[in-house]
Amino acid sequence: MKDTERRILLGRIVGAFGVRGEIKLESWTEPRSAIFRYQPWILRSPSGQESTLTGARGRDGGKALVATFPGIDDRNVVEAMHGTEIYVARSALPPPKPDEYYWVDLEGLDVRTVDGVALGQVSHLFSTGANDVVVVRGDRERMIPWLQPDVVVSVDFDANLIVVDWDPEF
Repeated sequence: MKDTERRILLGRIVGAFGVRGEIKLESWTEPRSAIFRYQPWILRSPSGQESTLTGARGRDGGKALVATFPGIDDRNVVEAMHGTEIYVARSALPPPKPDEYYWVDLEGLDVRTVDGVALGQVSHLFSTGANDVVVVRGDRERMIPWLQPDVVVSVDFDANLIVVDWDPEF
């Protein structure tokens, strides 16, 4: 899929807040309130139905963000939206700073060691709290800590390649 068509999952509706149609959101942006900067949203319900939304606003609500959507002021409508995922087009995100990457841009890149041993391709990444981890699938699955420059030596999008200082037997 072309980058301009690629969608990025930024969050999910996790419930209703109060009785006036406010919505509890889980956001995976950093900071989490940044989700409101990237609109329009593509909402994908658990059943697969999609709609586009512009004009969502919100505030910090403790464990979740609290949002309002234009035209929604009924708790029952919000309850029916539980589990809806929030996507944006990749093109809606600003370019990353030098030596910073959107995880979605790393998915699918080849991974080789500094000695040229092919380890596979990036399946996905996740955060442990202490550091991020890149999951590489090849002859087997490897979990490699995303530590630059000690472990992740280089990222080359033109070559579709990440070079790591990693023991292929580990």
